[in-house]
Amino acid sequence: MAKVTLQTIADRLGVSRATVSYAFSRPDQLSDGLRRRILEVADELGYAGPNPTARSLRLGRAGALGLIFSETLAYAFADPYAIGFFQGLATAAEDAGVGLLILPLPHGDRRSDTVRDAVVDAFCVMSLPDGHPALAEVLARRLPVVVVDEPYVPGHPFLGIDEPAAGATAARHVLELGHRRLGVAMVGLHEDGHTGWAGPERQRAATFAAMRARREGYQRACEEAGLDWRQVPFYEVARNSREAGRRAGHALLARDPRPTAILTNTDVLALGVLDAAADLGLKVPEELSVVGFSDSAAEDAGLTTIRQAKQEMGAAAGRLLLSGGTAAPERLLFPYELVVRTSTAPPRP
Repeated sequence: MAKVTLQTIADRLGVSRATVSYAFSRPDQLSDGLRRRILEVADELGYAGPNPTARSLRLGRAGALGLIFSETLAYAFADPYAIGFFQGLATAAEDAGVGLLILPLPHGDRRSDTVRDAVVDAFCVMSLPDGHPALAEVLARRLPVVVVDEPYVPGHPFLGIDEPAAGATAARHVLELGHRRLGVAMVGLHEDGHTGWAGPERQRAATFAAMRARREGYQRACEEAGLDWRQVPFYEVARNSREAGRRAGHALLARDPRPTAILTNTDVLALGVLDAAADLGLKVPEELSVVGFSDSAAEDAGLTTIRQAKQEMGAAAGRLLLSGGTAAPERLLFPYELVVRTSTAPPRP
């Protein structure tokens, strides 16, 4: 069966191809009767409408923003930090009357064809590891680009927080309370799926720049307090899930001597550490202090954490993309703050 095109409909009605096109793209240029007849014939022939890709090429715009991030869609719609950011970005797009095309690249997915084929006007790149081929493909498209969290790309707007300072703030909190036996549980260092103990060399070699910098903040604060960072047990997990946090918590709390405070780089992991403490009958904060990061779903659990402006960052990224990135500062750092709740307290004597 021959493919039905605008010309097929035009031939059937004895009108020009442009007239048929107007029925779909510029209905105000036609009389109601003529447009109705064109749509009736299109329906009879099984024509759904102009190809959106071809139309975007003709108009020079797609009417959509592309969002690239290093996780699955299922994860993105379950992670509190990602949800907050997406809400801000989607609101900015909706206010401007454009769509949002989500392009997930789960850990280990090194493809770039999804970027090459995406029909979008601009790209928001969120949390890609160093050297990911999709980033090179994005830059080759020569569209407006905004990077969120990682990696830093000179010449393009970058949105995030001062990661080393924020990490140091979290660590200093428990150090100033008097804790000297610390443990760390982190996700998002590498793409290789490793779960287990990670020494200083593996920590420093992390391919995700933001988490590498956050960890550097932990180390800096510990060393300023006179602690030997090499003696701080560091447990790495492959997935940011509550169950992964629970496993990390059990591993850390099985150490002898047992940590009296555990730092985590997400609130989701911190909630899992709280679960592990409950499994072991440890009282929080009397026997264990726990600190999260991002202030997502943390309030109900009484979790001390670092608060990030998730939705504000998403909205700002959207506005920058819609403006074509013009007149944007190369680095736009958002404020963060330590929110102290009931999961931290001085250690028992």
